[in-house]
Amino acid sequence: MKIKKRIFVVVDTNVVVSGMITKNMDSPTVSVLESLTEKSITPLYCEEILKEYGDVLCREKFHLPMERIKKFIEMVKSDGVASHRVPSKEILPDPKDVVFYEVALSKEDSFLVTGNIRHFPQVDFVVTPAEMVEIIKQNS
Repeated sequence: MKIKKRIFVVVDTNVVVSGMITKNMDSPTVSVLESLTEKSITPLYCEEILKEYGDVLCREKFHLPMERIKKFIEMVKSDGVASHRVPSKEILPDPKDVVFYEVALSKEDSFLVTGNIRHFPQVDFVVTPAEMVEIIKQNS
């Protein structure tokens, strides 16, 4: 019998937005969001990340219902693990990305799932949504 290992993830906002607005229900970003809902993966978050989710998802251009946004953030809070930032000396192209990277550092063996892989250092725990889908499949 294979023992499932709990998978902890920090999900970059671009993955959340893409998963919520895409029409392609087979996309890796949708699969990542479904895995959160199904509790196949456990989100790590801090208040800064939740605020970023809310601020970005509420942008008018995405046309997302407020109820859906609130439901997503509540799910992250109820099913996830409140975490903290571990200061890093890494200089990232977008200073807003630092919080995601530093929260991923807070839990050993966690992953940072992002659609902007070039914005982060090339390390094993920074993965694309497609790579995360494969990690989930390997763990099931």
